[in-house]
Amino acid sequence: MRKYFGTDGIRGKVGTTPITPEFMLKLGWAAGQVFKENDKKILIGKDTRISGYMFESALESGIVAAGADVRLVGPMPTPAIAYLTRTFRASAGIVISASHNPYTDNGIKFFSAEGGKISDEIEERIEYFMEQPMVVVESSLIGRAKRIDDAAGRYIEYCKGTFPIGLQLSGLKIVVDCADGATYHVAPRVFSELGAEVISIGVNPDGLNINEFSGATKPELLRKNVLAEEADLGIALDGDGDRLILVDRHGVVRDGDDILYIIANHLMRTGRFSGGVVGTLMSNFGLELAFSETGIGFSRAAVGDRYVNEKLMQHGWVLGGEPSGHIVCRSITTTGDGIIAALQVLRAMVEEGKSLDELLVGLVKFPQKLKNIRVAKRFVPNEEPALQKAIAVANERLNGLGRVLLRASGTEPLIRVMVEGRDDQTVDELVDYLVEEVNSVVSAKASLIKQNL
Repeated sequence: MRKYFGTDGIRGKVGTTPITPEFMLKLGWAAGQVFKENDKKILIGKDTRISGYMFESALESGIVAAGADVRLVGPMPTPAIAYLTRTFRASAGIVISASHNPYTDNGIKFFSAEGGKISDEIEERIEYFMEQPMVVVESSLIGRAKRIDDAAGRYIEYCKGTFPIGLQLSGLKIVVDCADGATYHVAPRVFSELGAEVISIGVNPDGLNINEFSGATKPELLRKNVLAEEADLGIALDGDGDRLILVDRHGVVRDGDDILYIIANHLMRTGRFSGGVVGTLMSNFGLELAFSETGIGFSRAAVGDRYVNEKLMQHGWVLGGEPSGHIVCRSITTTGDGIIAALQVLRAMVEEGKSLDELLVGLVKFPQKLKNIRVAKRFVPNEEPALQKAIAVANERLNGLGRVLLRASGTEPLIRVMVEGRDDQTVDELVDYLVEEVNSVVSAKASLIKQNL
């Protein structure tokens, strides 16, 4: 167990430990101590939330105080930092972002020199130095900081380079929603330079509106614009650009399961597919059935793109993702990338001459419902006897034709309740039943805390 790092880096409310300038200063110093052993260069990027500037300065100060150099790229998508860390031969990359969360939150993610998530061992070493006194190196050894002015252009060209030469998006009208986040100056250019007619929304960040009205977690604005513009496709990215949700020409929202189905089947039809696909515990059972009918292997990982990546490497496969829109195309990049995944879907549309909805013929999803319950402190639902009993009751009613999942969020103080089944009524009833049972456990825990005060 680590003190600061969770399943997706370090995240929390700005101004509350550990998301404070003091902590970030020490974190930068600790990271500098760890990574300067291999190289003296650490790259820092951020999304558009207002606190990013404050934390960028604090991290920069800590890193140079440890004797390592800094390369600043400004607002850039998380997957761009993974790419730029590799191309600049940096020893590590740091992203200042809270992904799909509101501007009041922020966080830190680390990338290794290879552009992947850092190992548990490296996280433990950083935490070790966090507990040591901060000592500034001799003045002649203090690191230097430089800003990379052409980072956006480099990443745009990289994204375009993943699309086949000679293939164009001309004739397609696309609405691109950047959630007023890190892709605002990147994503529209990628698609327009490949020939598409692009209508951009969510491209006016002010530091406070990231993920507020639009993006992958709030696709309703995109849906309205797709219908109003009579567009062929809507592309929604989240605040840091590692999630992708699509809207088809009829205004139907399509999630990560749909995207995996399209990419995998297109690769299969064009003879470029090998291995299988990694989903998560949240992936729809209908996706698993559809893959089994086409002979595509399927394996489930724990929720989180980190675990998807781990299982992909374990199997030697190259395609995986989550319903939330994290799509990993390991034959192209090292981490979830919304723009790259969108380009793979667009390639399928162009090469097969089909619309998004036509590419989804054959995928029949089970009704699935998810509810989030906010709690004061996360706990493991499956370890609670009352909830174990409730899960057993729900599974008995589903009779093998569905799934129940209760889990604590890895990034927020939430308990997630998911039920999947053959019909909507059963799913709705079981979700309500399980939510009531979770709330009872939460109330009991709160009462116990009061009694012990």
